[in-house]
Amino acid sequence: MKSPYKELKEEALLANKEIPARGLAMYTWGNVSAFDAARGVFAIKPSGVEYDKLQIDDMVVLDLDGKCVEGTLRPSSDTPTHLVLYRAFALEGESKGKVGGITHTHSTFATAWAQAQRSIPIFGTTHADHSPNGVVCAPVLSAEAVAGDYEAETGKAIVEAFKNPPKDFAKCCSLPLKKRGEWMLVPHENPFVLVAGHGPFAWGENAHKSVYNAAVLEEVAKMAFISLSVNPHTNPLASYVVDKHYQRKHGKNAYYGQSVSH
Repeated sequence: MKSPYKELKEEALLANKEIPARGLAMYTWGNVSAFDAARGVFAIKPSGVEYDKLQIDDMVVLDLDGKCVEGTLRPSSDTPTHLVLYRAFALEGESKGKVGGITHTHSTFATAWAQAQRSIPIFGTTHADHSPNGVVCAPVLSAEAVAGDYEAETGKAIVEAFKNPPKDFAKCCSLPLKKRGEWMLVPHENPFVLVAGHGPFAWGENAHKSVYNAAVLEEVAKMAFISLSVNPHTNPLASYVVDKHYQRKHGKNAYYGQSVSH
């Protein structure tokens, strides 16, 4: 019998295989999920299975209550984090319908920034092409949060960082932060985050795009590290350059790339 979630599981499978292909994780150090908002389910990598051994039937499908609706393997241990983020980002508010995939890795440079408990400043146009702000670093979880539902609390910490970024985060940005709805950082416009002491998460309109954004984050983290090595006093890029680069790709009058007719 054909699975009703075949396409969703295939999307998740292919995206997970992109993690090692893009050099974003060793062994099993990462996971991707693919979200179907219409049906309220997501497919995610099973826990501890190596990427090159993954098969479509290994993908685990869960609903937004965390209940398994298809699959026999244990889902990724980070599943509760994905669940919290989909509930907060994809179902309501500014980013409703714009988050359809989430990627978590331990890519080297992004994880180094997370371990240093530092948000990444927006130093250049590569960064500005993908986000108009710095990359926020959510704080280290409390002992109570870690002792409780750790992975869900990780998701909650990310959500809180997007609603109320750390006070010093403004120094990592060029453009002024403006609240839109409940968000100081709109999730689909700022498609990545660091969790202090842990590592990066990224998201996008589908699973593939979430891996793309995870790769962008790793490159941006590397460039920022090198920039500060060359000049420890490097400042965020001028606001008008940031705005130009972000708007030409993502604004209402965007002109980067080809039109649909092409």
